[in-house]
Amino acid sequence: MSISNVREYLKPFGLEAKILEFPTSSATVELAAQAAGVIPARIAKSLGFVLPDGPILVVTAGDMRIDNPRFKAQFHAKAKMIGFDACEDTVGHGAGGVCPFAIKPEVRVYLDVSLKRFETVFPACGSANSAIELTPDQLEAAAQNCMGWVDVCK
Repeated sequence: MSISNVREYLKPFGLEAKILEFPTSSATVELAAQAAGVIPARIAKSLGFVLPDGPILVVTAGDMRIDNPRFKAQFHAKAKMIGFDACEDTVGHGAGGVCPFAIKPEVRVYLDVSLKRFETVFPACGSANSAIELTPDQLEAAAQNCMGWVDVCK
């Protein structure tokens, strides 16, 4: 999948025109923050995990890390990340462009409460040089297969 798939996916939400395409890479939190001109914490990073009942994405603030005991309490499984090379096949986007939009239908999305401390955040849009500025409420409304908010970071 790609930025064009994300653009099509976001059309019904009226958000496709808000997609930012950068002349430089935004594949990491640090690079995305530089490209968007914001602090790294405002980058909404999408982390992929494999659970016994299928893959999930957990979208967190850029300065957060998964807290393994909280993750296990929430999902009743150990936090096992999707491998770099398996991202595109599992989620629908390659590493560096993983986002909660235009993903494979079996992938469930959870948003970490760490994002709620910001007025707006910047998730990727399917490529290693894109992002979109959204409020946490807009992100929740637009995220595909969104299962709601969790608290799994430290």
